[in-house]
Parts: sequence; C-alpha cells; structure tokens
Amino acid sequence: MPKPIIHTFAVKVKPQDLDELNHVNNVVYIAYLQEAAISHWYSSVSQKVSDKIRWVVRKHEVEYLKPAKENDELVIHTWVSKFTAISSERHYEIKRGQELLVKAFTLWIALDAETMKPKRLSSEISESFFESSVL
Repeated sequence: MPKPIIHTFAVKVKPQDLDELNHVNNVVYIAYLQEAAISHWYSSVSQKVSDKIRWVVRKHEVEYLKPAKENDELVIHTWVSKFTAISSERHYEIKRGQELLVKAFTLWIALDAETMKPKRLSSEISESFFESSVL
C-alpha cells in the first residue's frame, strides 16, 4: 500500500475564530480543514489539472479532543488515504505543538470544473498524493 504524503498547514487563532466560551468555534475548525485541503491540492497538482477539477464535500467527521484558544499556533497535518473513481478520502490532525486537539476525516467528490458533474480521476492525480515506491 502506498504511503501518503503528509501536507502541513499552519494557522494562528484569531479573536474572530472564538465562540462565547473563548474556544475556537467548531465551524472555524471546518474552515481550517478546508484551507489545509485546498493548500494540499494546489501544492500537489499542476495548474492544468487544478483548472479542470473542483471539489465538494460529501461528508465531514470531526472529533474534538481539546480546545484551542486565541493566539494558539496550530499545525494541521493532512493526507489522502484513498482515491476512488470520483472521490478522495482525506484525514487531518490539528496539533498545538505535540498536543493533538482535533482528528477529522472528509470525503471529497471531484467535479468537472465546467459541467459541475462528477469527474473521473486519473491515476496521475492520485499518484501526486503518495510517495513513489521505487526500489
């Protein structure tokens, strides 16, 4: 099984990210996840590929383990574990230093950028997200 390439994305918690409990709001965490996924996508594929595909969320699963607060410096580790014909399964961990705050999973569906209908993914795309196993 190929080893996924882990992408890291840094975020500093801003005052507007907080809820009434002074924790990062759960909706903001979803935005952080999306920003990390988008960063990974655009850093892994060519513009020719990215211009042809848009992604939409089919499902999010988020497990909140510990709260983040204003000025916390967070690192989001994200990787794709699997591609199917039209989808990708993406995982995330949000950490403050070595402390795990959030674990998450998203099922993304690929759409054709022009028709906005599901688009079949080539093996070339999936190969961009896994380490090559050259012996």
